[in-house]
Amino acid sequence: MPAPGPLQPAERLAVFPALHKVAGRTVLVVGDGEAALAKLRLLAQTEARVVVIAPHPGRELAEAAARSGAAIQARPFAPDDLAGAALAFAATGDAHEDACVAAAARAAGVPVNVVDRPELCDFYTPALVNRAPLAVAICSAGTGPVLARHVRARIEALLPPHLGRLARIADGFRATVAERLPTPEGRRRFWARFFDGPVARAILAGREADGRRAAARLLDEDAGASGEENGFVWLVGAGPGAEDLLTLRAQRVLQEADVIVHDGLVPEAVVAMGRREAERIAVGKAKGRHSATQAEINAILVREGTAGRRVVRLKGGDPLIFGRAGEELAALRAAGIPYEVVPGVTAAFAAAASSAIPLTLRGVASSLVFATGHGEDGSTLPGWTALALSGATVAVYMGRSVAAAIAPKLIEAGLAPTTPVAAIENAARSDERVFAGRLADLPGLAGRGDVGGPVLILIGEAVAHGDLAAAEPLAASDAMAA
Repeated sequence: MPAPGPLQPAERLAVFPALHKVAGRTVLVVGDGEAALAKLRLLAQTEARVVVIAPHPGRELAEAAARSGAAIQARPFAPDDLAGAALAFAATGDAHEDACVAAAARAAGVPVNVVDRPELCDFYTPALVNRAPLAVAICSAGTGPVLARHVRARIEALLPPHLGRLARIADGFRATVAERLPTPEGRRRFWARFFDGPVARAILAGREADGRRAAARLLDEDAGASGEENGFVWLVGAGPGAEDLLTLRAQRVLQEADVIVHDGLVPEAVVAMGRREAERIAVGKAKGRHSATQAEINAILVREGTAGRRVVRLKGGDPLIFGRAGEELAALRAAGIPYEVVPGVTAAFAAAASSAIPLTLRGVASSLVFATGHGEDGSTLPGWTALALSGATVAVYMGRSVAAAIAPKLIEAGLAPTTPVAAIENAARSDERVFAGRLADLPGLAGRGDVGGPVLILIGEAVAHGDLAAAEPLAASDAMAA
């Protein structure tokens, strides 16, 4: 699989998310209907000086303006209304009038949003989650406002009501933290513990005094610690490549990392979930291409950990299943560098889930074997054939290129040629493909020229109980194999 590259055109944003500073500045709303009322309600959550130009303001609009402190001017819009405005909203409901407001705003250099006319907008109005001073804005670039509202509802449910209070208390500690913790690394680690520990738990539970005392203790601890920072290494399983299969712990430590050392099988979208300022080191371990040897990777982890940096070693699948984590852990232990393993969804589980294949099944398969198609010297490993004969489901990692050798060995050992087999390429990703057939058909997989991604092979009677109706045959036609 090629190393992670730039985003495809369909994956690129048409907008750059940014937040306008509107405190004390004029924001103009032009219109007197439901659309104008909706914009006024949204702006009422800000410190902007809202001015509504409404020729015929209704009672509901007038009451909303009175509650929020907005000014209503009951007259038609004039271009001079834009003088000094930070933003403008055209919400008249009349296409011609809205277009005139938009043209006047552009002439005045004022960014404008035109309700239901994305082609006339300089900016979009996001669905807003307000935990002031924290704000979360969800925008679909005008293509799916209902979807943005659904996402907002989910985020609202995730974020505690007192999260804004936590942010305000943190702001009150900022100057003291900067004074007592002089290094950027020390400050960042303090804040990581502040927002994910007893301080946050107390404040989010409404116990502000307890939270402040806990913050003071935490600061004393960090300020009294040795000036020599301790490094730390997380060995993190990135899962099969789908971002939503990354564990919550993996997401958290990616945000704490100073350095992310990642394999070639880890998609760019997963690497991008790390802290923006973190250094990325691509070691590029992928089938047939090693841009860094295992010894070099070990040396990188020891070097960065010794330098006091927080390192995430990001591996596809699970670090402890054919991820050579044991060698890296041994190197870290020898160097005295603390570490933690963060499990990931291994390819066998993702592959089986995609086709609803039960890896174990009462009366059919009571054991599961993880095997690799390659030994240390690149040869096929036959040691697990006896386990397959006993009725186990066998998951073969990195097996496509040796599929032609696996099948004869198993058949020679006594496994029936009709034993069900499934092969999953790029398990759980958008470009996943599923192939199915019998053990006797498995050698055909090695000859397919249209299969280039990582392949997981499942062998055993339990495979027949999966949902394989749409699977492709293991062997391709001559045209496809070419």
